[in-house]
Amino acid sequence: MPKILIIDDERSIRRTLKEILEFENYTVDVVEDGIAGVEEAKNNKYDVIFCDIKMPQMDGIEVLTKLKNDGLETPIIMISGHGNIETAVDSIKNGAYDFIEKPLDLNRILVTIKNALDKTNLVEETKVLKKQIKLHSKNYQIIGSSEPLNQIREMIVKVAPSDARVLITGPNGSGKELVARQLHENSARKSSPFIEVNCAAIPSELIESELFGHEKGAFTSAVKQKKGKFELASKGTLFLDEIGDMSASAQAKVLRALQENKITRVGGEQDIKVNPRVIAATNKDLRKMITDGQFREDLFHRLSVIIIEVPSLNDRKDDIPILADYFLEKLCAEYGMAKKSIAPDAITALQDVNWTGNIRELRNIVERLIILGGNEIVKEDVKKFVVTV
Repeated sequence: MPKILIIDDERSIRRTLKEILEFENYTVDVVEDGIAGVEEAKNNKYDVIFCDIKMPQMDGIEVLTKLKNDGLETPIIMISGHGNIETAVDSIKNGAYDFIEKPLDLNRILVTIKNALDKTNLVEETKVLKKQIKLHSKNYQIIGSSEPLNQIREMIVKVAPSDARVLITGPNGSGKELVARQLHENSARKSSPFIEVNCAAIPSELIESELFGHEKGAFTSAVKQKKGKFELASKGTLFLDEIGDMSASAQAKVLRALQENKITRVGGEQDIKVNPRVIAATNKDLRKMITDGQFREDLFHRLSVIIIEVPSLNDRKDDIPILADYFLEKLCAEYGMAKKSIAPDAITALQDVNWTGNIRELRNIVERLIILGGNEIVKEDVKKFVVTV
C-alpha cells in the first residue's frame, strides 16, 4: 500500500487530505510544520510527499531544498493558497514533482499521485538496473560445440520468447546460471532486470524477507520498508538458484506467489501484485527430495513447466579445448598479459582430469596456469598445478 506524507500547518487541510487519501486506500501520515516534516521524511520511507509552501519556522521551499540536498528521491508535490507562476517555477527548479494550488481539486490530486507513483517505480527499477553489471549477451554465451550444448541452445531458442517457467538442473559449476541468463537475454523481458537469489546463501530466517520484502518494524533490524526480489523482478526475470535449499515455509509462500501472482511483505497485510518470469536451478534431485518429504511436489510442478538439464564437464570433454582457449584469452586480457599458448599435450592432460568442480574448476585451473606457468602451457604444467580433491 503506497505511503504518503502530508506537511501542512492548516489542520483542516491535513484532515481533509488524510480522509480522502485513506478512502483511496493510501497510508497517510501528517505533520504540522516543516521541521517535523523533514525529520519524518528522513526517518521513514514515503512514496509521495505533499508539502505546503507557507508555513512558520521552515517554509515549504526550505523543506524541499533540504530534502533534495539530502538525496531524497521521493516525489514532492508542493501545495499553496498563495500560488503564482513565480512560486510554481521556483518549486519545480528546486526539485518539486508538481505544484497544486488551493483549494485542492480531488481529481487533480489523485492523478498527480498516480503519476508520481509511476515515477517512484521507475526510479526503483533504474536503481536495480544500475546495480547490475550490465554485460552484453555475448558475455553470457555458452561456450562449446558438443551435442549436449547444441541441444540446450535449441531449447533456449524455443523457450526464451515465452514466459514459461524453467527448471535448470545440473551439478555445481556446470553453467546453470549461463543458461538462465541466455533465457532472459533472448526474451521480451531482456530490457528489464534479471534478479538472482541464491537460496543456499541466505539464512532460512531471512529468505522470506529477501524474496517478498518487509515492512518497517517487521523485525528488529527492519528499520525501513524494503521491496523483495519478486517485486523488483516483476517486469523481468527472477532466477531462484539452488531452489532445493529453500525452507518449507518459503516454499509455501513461493508456491502462493506463483499461483496467484501476488505476495505479502513480511510484517505487512496488503497483497501486492507481481509478475516476474521465474527460472529456478538446482544441483539436487528434487524428485528424491519430494519422496523424502523435503520439497513440495506442487511447487516442483509449478517450477518445471520446462526442464533443461545441463551436463557435467566430464560428459562434454570435447568442449575442453574451446573452453580452455576462451578462458586463456579472457584471463590474459584481464591480467594485462600477452595471450599465452597451450600445447596439444596440455589439452590432452586437461581432458584426462576428473572435473568434480566442472567449468568453474576448469576456469580456476587455467587462471593458475596463466599465473604460474610458462609462456607456453604444457602437459607438465597441468600435472603440477591441477589440484585433485
